[in-house]
Amino acid sequence: MSPIFVALDTPDLATATRLAGSLRGLVGGIKLGLEFFAANGPDGVMQLSVLGLPVFLDLKLHDIPNTVGKAVAALAPLTPAVLTVHAAGGHAMLAAAKAAAPAGTKIVAVTVLTSLDADDLLATGVGGAPAEQVERLARLARSAGLDGIVCSGAEVAAAHAAWPQGYLVVPGVRPEGGDIGDQKRVITPRAALDGGASMLVIGRPIAAAADPAEAARGIAATL
Repeated sequence: MSPIFVALDTPDLATATRLAGSLRGLVGGIKLGLEFFAANGPDGVMQLSVLGLPVFLDLKLHDIPNTVGKAVAALAPLTPAVLTVHAAGGHAMLAAAKAAAPAGTKIVAVTVLTSLDADDLLATGVGGAPAEQVERLARLARSAGLDGIVCSGAEVAAAHAAWPQGYLVVPGVRPEGGDIGDQKRVITPRAALDGGASMLVIGRPIAAAADPAEAARGIAATL
C-alpha cells in the first residue's frame, strides 16, 4: 500500500468526496483534520469512508485522561485507521486513549507541530531544539503503549532509530521545489521515506494541483 495519505483540508464535503474519489488506487489513504471534522462531524467521515480509502483522523485530542478516553471511544464507530492525540497531554492521557481505541485503530501522538521552530517552542516555555522535544515526547508515547508518533522529517530518522517498530507519521511533506506554505520543518517524500517514515501526509501539492491524480502519480514515482 502507498505510504501517501492526502490531507483533505477543506470544510466542503462535496469537494473532499470528489477529490478522494479521484485518488482511489493512487494513494494509501486520506487525512481528515479539524477543519473537515468541525464542518461535517462524524457523518462526514462516514460518508468518505464508504469510498474504501483508509482514514487518518487527525483531531489531535488533548484533555484530561477521562475526557480523551471517552472521546476516543465515541469515535470508535468511525473505525479510523489512525487517530492522533497530543503527546503533551501526559502519560495517563495517552494510555487512556490507547485503552479506549478499537483494535484496528493506531493511536499516534503529535510531538512538535511542523509549523513550530525553536523560537516558537521557547515562547511556550520549552527550551532546546525541536528534535530534543520530539525525542522526549516519543519516549513518553512509547512508554504509554501508543503505536507511534507524528514528527517532522527533520526528526524521523532519529525517531526510527530509537523506535524501529513505531508507526511514524510525517506531515509537512513537499516535493522538491514545492511551496512550503505555513510549514517550517519540511522534507521531500523520498527523504522522509528513507528516514523511516510509515506515513507521508501530503496536502496542497496534491489537493491543490490542477490535476490531483497526476500530481499523486508524480510524487509516487519519486518513491
